[in-house]
Amino acid sequence: RAKEAEKVISEAIAQKITYFDCARVYADSERYYGAIWGNNPGLRKSIFQASKSASRDRKGALKDLEETLERLQTNYLDLWQIHDVRTIEDIRIISGPGGALEAFLEAKDTGKVKAIGVTGHHDPRILTQAVNDWPVDSVMIPVNPVEGVLAKTRPDAFLSSTVTAAKEKGVSVVAMKTLGASHYIYPDAEITADLLIRYALSQQVTVVIAGCSTPEHVRTLADAGRNTTILSENQKQELERAFEPHVSKLAYYRGVL
Repeated sequence: RAKEAEKVISEAIAQKITYFDCARVYADSERYYGAIWGNNPGLRKSIFQASKSASRDRKGALKDLEETLERLQTNYLDLWQIHDVRTIEDIRIISGPGGALEAFLEAKDTGKVKAIGVTGHHDPRILTQAVNDWPVDSVMIPVNPVEGVLAKTRPDAFLSSTVTAAKEKGVSVVAMKTLGASHYIYPDAEITADLLIRYALSQQVTVVIAGCSTPEHVRTLADAGRNTTILSENQKQELERAFEPHVSKLAYYRGVL
């Protein structure tokens, strides 16, 4: 889908978006970006390129990084993230001898990556432990009205414990699942992509990301980002009330609830 991807990325550049996310396991996502950056070397310096490795061991992660840099046609990443950490066993293997964390720290020390992070949407307790125990610069977590509802009653929710741990350590928070893979958009109920993005921007986050499949999606994302009117507490609560009866279904990305 190279032609479609080129249109989306080009629109993002035209809209002055500078943060670009991908992952080694996201099909050809890295190649799509690389085709743009490779033909525009000067452009690479003005954007923030993030990618991820799902490998749990040092050797596999380093191999992923080399392939990522080759595919992206760049010699460094602005952010490299340990992808989709779900369980205590993941934590143990990644941070143990010969684990992927060694590769991430090595890559940062050598300058191949400027910052390292961790991502996950399965269990907030695991992400909170990773933030507390690992020397990461960022954490990527779900930020949406479903998580807002859960944070009201659960001290171990993403928007309570994980965000609190990140703030205490000065770790950046990257918001994902903001649109629930488009499942949360109900125009008839006036729940729009713009509203959901602004909800995420109203939380204690550093940056909000959303998957875009068309140039129109990109423009919606950019327009929401330019809208400096974040949601009031009353507006956030009203939106959360609309989601509250459906939390168990809409938290589809979680492994535990």
